[in-house]
Amino acid sequence: MKIGCIQLNVGFGKVEENYVRAEQFIREAASKGAEIIVLPEMWNTGYALEKLAELADVNGERTKAFLTGLAKELRVHIVGGSVSVKRDNKFYNTMYTVNQEGELVGEYAKAHLFRLMDEHLYLEAGSDMNRFALGDLEAAGVICYDIRFPEWLRSHALAGAKVLFVPAQWPTPRIDHWKTLLQARAIENQCFVIAVNRIANKVENFNGQSMVIQPWGEVLWTGAADEELAIIDVDFSIVDEVRGRIPVYDDRRPELYETVVKG
Repeated sequence: MKIGCIQLNVGFGKVEENYVRAEQFIREAASKGAEIIVLPEMWNTGYALEKLAELADVNGERTKAFLTGLAKELRVHIVGGSVSVKRDNKFYNTMYTVNQEGELVGEYAKAHLFRLMDEHLYLEAGSDMNRFALGDLEAAGVICYDIRFPEWLRSHALAGAKVLFVPAQWPTPRIDHWKTLLQARAIENQCFVIAVNRIANKVENFNGQSMVIQPWGEVLWTGAADEELAIIDVDFSIVDEVRGRIPVYDDRRPELYETVVKG
């Protein structure tokens, strides 16, 4: 399949501009043959956390209409990164995923809030898994800081996911952590990892480095430090081959892990 990764320059608090730019890139990706299109984290508002009361998408209605309309029109699957959402007077960092029929197949509020960016002061944490199917492809999605919690990603892989989508706003000073953690999550779960980070100006300090990683850990593509659209060919059929060559899932001993946790 062809994957369109949109490494977007997210405007801080510039909601209208961000929707326009996202649509332009989605349409361009579809025109270049992308079958699955992926956006970065919090692309509607950026981390304008102090302004969420005026900027966040109420109940996600605008974003859901935006994504479902484009997906159905263009006949593409869209992993909608994540957006800031207001629901019941609370705010969430929410990922919406839509299939090519324009159906919402995934909705996920970020489970692990990043204290170093004050997420816990403004956002509510989610608690539900994010498993979904895009056609015949079994997939899952997590958001940015979630990748530091391998047990959370493993739970999605154990539930059948063959690819993990990771939208992010991962800052430049820790970009080496980003790369290493993503490769580790691909290798240990024997699945594809498709991770799309944002870029920004030097003040906000995000430099992209989005990645598409195979189950053996080979990097198929790494984004530059500029806004860009990349179309990457991915053969998801190799997941079963890799899992058959090293039977990690068959050799797991969950009874030991549960004992350690309870102890």
